[in-house]
Amino acid sequence: MPATALPSSGDPSGGTGRTPGAAGAPGAAGATKTCDASGMVEIHRMFRAGFGEGRALVTGVTEADAAHAEVVGDHLDMLSVGLHAHHKGEDTMLWDPLETRAPSCAVHVERMKAQHAELLVHLNALDAALPMWRASGQATDAAGVLAALDGINAALAEHLPDEETNIVPVMETVITQKEVDALSDHGRKATPKGHTFQQLGAILAAQPDGGATWQRTHLPAPVRLIWRVVGKPRYEANRAALTGSRQA
Repeated sequence: MPATALPSSGDPSGGTGRTPGAAGAPGAAGATKTCDASGMVEIHRMFRAGFGEGRALVTGVTEADAAHAEVVGDHLDMLSVGLHAHHKGEDTMLWDPLETRAPSCAVHVERMKAQHAELLVHLNALDAALPMWRASGQATDAAGVLAALDGINAALAEHLPDEETNIVPVMETVITQKEVDALSDHGRKATPKGHTFQQLGAILAAQPDGGATWQRTHLPAPVRLIWRVVGKPRYEANRAALTGSRQA
């Protein structure tokens, strides 16, 4: 759940004596880098792509094809669980340290909390609408799913660029690598059981180069081999089932 908003410092310098963007201020060009927070942008790409294709996946289900609806619904549930966890990690592990160490960022943090609260409404609506549609595959039951997806996508279109522009650069000057890694671990542990390859494939597919660089950066050679031999075929089979291209 979103944390309660804290009041901003009321001081453009955040009490540091430096205005936001000034040389040496948190997030300013030339400030000492304390961590690599590029993983935030990488996981955002998965949420953009995954929720972005959600409407097409849902409307691609033939009327009353409950088996296909179950596959698509399971995929959307995985994305919802992931975004819930991503935001809970930020709400509980990031906002307080960020405001404490970079008070001039408080106004941005407050806006992030408000955006999280809005997204929570749409995610909860999706979670509530999915079970009935997954069981029936009927268009009448899909209406709530589609409305929730539209709300999520509209909110993400505002939230993700804002966070990447105003939060991530500050993170990289006041948050430690250990803290960033803890955020990543929090999100990874929330992956639903049996969905590791499905989620990994979604992350890789969302990267500009198809995930080649991400694999080299984040996966040791033995894990890359497991992905090629076991994970990728399972992911591709799931993608075929999602789009309805797998033969019955």
